Amino acid sequence: MKISPEKIDSLSNLAKLHFDEAEKQNIAQELEKILDMIETLQKVNTDGVEPLIYMTDSHTVLRKDEVHQEITKEEALKNAPKKDSDFFRVPKVIESNE
Repeated sequence: MKISPEKIDSLSNLAKLHFDEAEKQNIAQELEKILDMIETLQKVNTDGVEPLIYMTDSHTVLRKDEVHQEITKEEALKNAPKKDSDFFRVPKVIESNE
């Protein structure tokens, strides 16, 4: 399957990534290889094959989820550099360029 430069531009815009022309050509080739592999896998006859639910026969044993009050809110906030009543204050880390 052929990947167009417009498709690469669209995908890079959705992923908020920027590529130069050489990188775009490399990405297009890699995506074409992936899609060719998927087409090959779609040709495999899977009639009578049960879906795989677990990778191994072992099962994960989980402990009970029990709440234990280790420290109070006041103790947790005592050494916080910035706090706001019951919460830690942290700097904004996500910005929108739109």
